[in-house]
Amino acid sequence: MREAHASHGQHTSRSAPEIGEVLELLEIAWEHNRGTLSTAPLSSIQTRVMYIIDREPGINLSTLGRHLSAAAPSVTRLCDRLQAAGFLRRIPHVEDRRATKLELTEAGSTHLHGIRHRREQVLRQAMERMSPDAQHALVSGLGALCDAVGEPTRHPAHRESA
Repeated sequence: MREAHASHGQHTSRSAPEIGEVLELLEIAWEHNRGTLSTAPLSSIQTRVMYIIDREPGINLSTLGRHLSAAAPSVTRLCDRLQAAGFLRRIPHVEDRRATKLELTEAGSTHLHGIRHRREQVLRQAMERMSPDAQHALVSGLGALCDAVGEPTRHPAHRESA
């Protein structure tokens, strides 16, 4: 049993630099396609907030702050800016007047959909140069990696509706 675990650990250690190289290549690809893949007029943290709210409609500010590891005033300012841009709405909680639920507006959902669509097009073009087996292995491996780092992969139907 120990041998199986040791060989698994050795395999992981050998794979980590390859995964790091893939991340570097993705950064280069993103930079090369900056105009196409831009989140403008939003910053990357504002876009991250929108991704979280999209995954958890009705989330409150304190839970959002925990997801971001950010202090309440910072989260409030982020949400203020997103609301001013027309991408976010605050809905008073029915049972607790002090609490507020956060949801994306139609404009926010549309903007997020556009970001995802542009990124998927770039990735699809790259993946079309891969064999079907390599594509399947990549999707499977990335799903497992997301699960391992604590961001479970979303159901494909949710991605289509986003």
